[in-house]
Amino acid sequence: MTDLHDRLTQMYEAGHARSDIDVIVNPWSQAEGHYRPSAVLAAITDRPDPGVLLLYRPKTMRSHAGEVVLPGGKVDPGETFIEAAVREAHEEMGIDPAAVRVIGPGDMLRTGTMYQINPVLALVPGDITITPNPAEVSDWFEAPLRHVLDPANHVEDPYVFGEKTVHVWTIHWNGHCIWGSTAMVLINLARRLNWTGARAG
Repeated sequence: MTDLHDRLTQMYEAGHARSDIDVIVNPWSQAEGHYRPSAVLAAITDRPDPGVLLLYRPKTMRSHAGEVVLPGGKVDPGETFIEAAVREAHEEMGIDPAAVRVIGPGDMLRTGTMYQINPVLALVPGDITITPNPAEVSDWFEAPLRHVLDPANHVEDPYVFGEKTVHVWTIHWNGHCIWGSTAMVLINLARRLNWTGARAG
């Protein structure tokens, strides 16, 4: 195991052992109804300055068109959330499943579009080969983990939906805007790992 794998595992276990962490709940999710299970992979690159892999959905897609998301999608019958997240990362970004070292599942998040997102935290090699599937990925990037997990970069930006203005969790980095469910997944991960606090200490 690498030092980063050990550190992430310790932070993950410590964070999920706590019951006092303020986990974000999507304000647009409904209390009742059938949620379709989905899974996303928070793939952290194993390097001195680690990053998290994110992608852009093509603007032609029916849902989340043009948005920044973590690799992932619907859970197939008979799959676990972890298996689905690893499979989707392979299908969308060509990430070799054998190179994915799963640390554990994150906090479930329900969306207003009736999906139940199940994040999976994992480590991938720093020199991982990315081969995006153009049918599902228009572009991809790696954002520094230190930036994504820093609470100072977690802001609620105003967005106009129809005639209403609402505030949505957002993380900005280098011209990229990570917002909505993806931002909430990453912010919950940041609160569990306490990456900034642990490194400062």
